[in-house]
Amino acid sequence: MAKLKDDSDAVAQNLSQDPHRVRDGAEKVLEVAIGREVRSFRRQQGITVADLANLTGLSIGMLSKIENGNTSPSLTTLQLLANALSVPITSFFRRFEESREAVHTKSGEGAETERAGTRAGHQYQLLGHLGANASGVMVEPYMITLTEESDVFPTFQHDGVEMLYMLEGEVDYRHGDKVYPLKPGDTLFFDADAPHGPESLVKLPARYLSIISYPQSS
Repeated sequence: MAKLKDDSDAVAQNLSQDPHRVRDGAEKVLEVAIGREVRSFRRQQGITVADLANLTGLSIGMLSKIENGNTSPSLTTLQLLANALSVPITSFFRRFEESREAVHTKSGEGAETERAGTRAGHQYQLLGHLGANASGVMVEPYMITLTEESDVFPTFQHDGVEMLYMLEGEVDYRHGDKVYPLKPGDTLFFDADAPHGPESLVKLPARYLSIISYPQSS
């Protein structure tokens, strides 16, 4: 029991994002947007914070505050950064006014589709899709239904991570060299680069949510 608590504490320490955090007004949002762009351009060019400090004459502490959205850089500071990173000063504002979309898919209205590698009898219902977005992450949420006519095959393999949530039926699901018995209410979260898929259809029909996340192509 003590080990389980230690594992839970370790996971909690790694989850640094507060899902209920509210930003303090438009000025704070602009600061964060600028900071993200500065960090992104710096990393793209393989420049460390110390390197950027030497190039601009700004302190490492000030650059850290800028990248974390904790200060409002002056136009003079932004020009120094733009010159050092060889980008237009306007590029620091490019995502500030981007729209943030939401997709509402009503019950039963998800588009039926076939993913690459889909086998006979596997019904994939795409529950929504944002396409390219400011987060840099693509997410594909599916409702998967398996019936008596469904094949079994532990052969899926793709980029990103995947989460399964079992809704109905029972499936023995393989990931790599392990097999996990999934029943309603069970969750399986895994690196999707390993071979994975339903190995044994124990109780049909079976339905589960599959949420796949991977980086956007640049």
